[in-house]
Amino acid sequence: MGRKRGTRTARRILPTQRDVLRDVMLTAGKYGAWMTLRELARLTRFGETSISAQLRHLRKAKCGGFMLEKRVRKPEVVSSEEHFVVWEYRLTPRLAQRRIATRRGAGSRRRRRR
Repeated sequence: MGRKRGTRTARRILPTQRDVLRDVMLTAGKYGAWMTLRELARLTRFGETSISAQLRHLRKAKCGGFMLEKRVRKPEVVSSEEHFVVWEYRLTPRLAQRRIATRRGAGSRRRRRR
């Protein structure tokens, strides 16, 4: 009862939640659209809290270093059932990304050689 060698099965690689949100937000950003967490949740079927966390991750350099803008949605756009402040977001790629070659601070493992 061993495996058959030489046969390949096509693996389906599903995009991560972060990948899906990145693609949705960048596509919306191309058209100048701002999206709320509720709109993103309805569109992607992910929870609002996890969407918020993934948007924070997308700001990090190792996750793309995107620029996440946040603003309060205008009252005339908010539905009558929402009686609180509604935030909307827009994700844009950074135009000039800088990488810091050396780390500074006490926690750095690398030391400069003289």
